[in-house]
Amino acid sequence: MIAYIKGQIVSVSEKSCIILTDSGLGYEVFLTSKNMGELPGLDQDSELFISNVIREDAFDLYGFFTQEERETFNVLLNTPKLGPKTALAILGIFSPDRLKDVVAREDERMLSQVPGIGVKSARRILIDLKDRLKFVVSGRISQKGNVHVPPVKEDVLAGLTSLGYASVEVSHILDDILEKEPDFDVSSAIRAVLREKAREK
Repeated sequence: MIAYIKGQIVSVSEKSCIILTDSGLGYEVFLTSKNMGELPGLDQDSELFISNVIREDAFDLYGFFTQEERETFNVLLNTPKLGPKTALAILGIFSPDRLKDVVAREDERMLSQVPGIGVKSARRILIDLKDRLKFVVSGRISQKGNVHVPPVKEDVLAGLTSLGYASVEVSHILDDILEKEPDFDVSSAIRAVLREKAREK
């Protein structure tokens, strides 16, 4: 099984890219729409965590910037009647933390925003995921070739909790901020989250 790929992007399509490794092998890897938009350009290096989906007629590779995304994808694949395309579509809309929030709130309306998932299917998926969705602590692979684990996240969440915010309410906002600004200190990250919350009002 392939767990990780590093190499040069030699082709990009709407839903996948081909990565040429140092061994001379090129692998087609399917990504979420969000991650496709964040890939570096052609002839640039990229690194991806890989989930293998083996069927009678295909052996497909699905790539993710974080181990958390990959593990969430694998949990989704173990949900009855939920295939890899739908699992990828879910992660194209919701980050792992955001999906955890949706499941915790049993938000059928929010999950049914995913193409191909109606309210009835959303209800079934939420029930199936409620006790099975687990998350691993993981850093994001930057496309510069190293792994970054935001060191301030726990302190920021503690600070926001002391201000009266529930962690599930702000965790997905914080993840987005730290992805864009990984060098933020605690106070800068807290201010950024508060600005985002103010915009929601």
